[in-house]
Amino acid sequence: MAKIVDLKTYRTRIFHDRAFGPWKKRFNEAYGVTSQLADLSDKTLLFLARPGDAGTLAFYEIIMGTLDIGTAAEFYTLDKQNQLKVVDTHLFLVDQMRFELMHRLGWVTRFPCQVHTLVKLIQDAERLKTESRGCPPELSPSHNAYATFRDLTALDRESFIRRLLSEALESFKNQFG
Repeated sequence: MAKIVDLKTYRTRIFHDRAFGPWKKRFNEAYGVTSQLADLSDKTLLFLARPGDAGTLAFYEIIMGTLDIGTAAEFYTLDKQNQLKVVDTHLFLVDQMRFELMHRLGWVTRFPCQVHTLVKLIQDAERLKTESRGCPPELSPSHNAYATFRDLTALDRESFIRRLLSEALESFKNQFG
């Protein structure tokens, strides 16, 4: 008798392997369609939140796999429109990783995209970026710079949060790395 294959289950497995397979190999951690920023290990989060090219390939792996436009190794063979989409999504995801890092430190109480899955952050990056514009992360009242932050405009608050990045990365590395 012929074996019947559940097409939906098969497609889900193929998507999962394509999107998250490279990260399973790279980080030796399992992620899936319901995984959120909060599900990343401290070690993985620190790796991805650091500035520079070290994490770029990892971002390209998950972005290109999720969007089904090839592997990270094929990035430079993509047409310019898809290259731009991958780069823009990468920059958006890096911001979200950094906000999550600050959240784990207790420096940020909330940020607009923290409730979304990694898949949604990638698939809807442009829309989410537009929706969250003007809604910067909220600095914790317990942070020593909160009084300054509280008096700033939304645009200035976002810049203020970004200026804390180097200090946050160093603090996170010391605390969790």
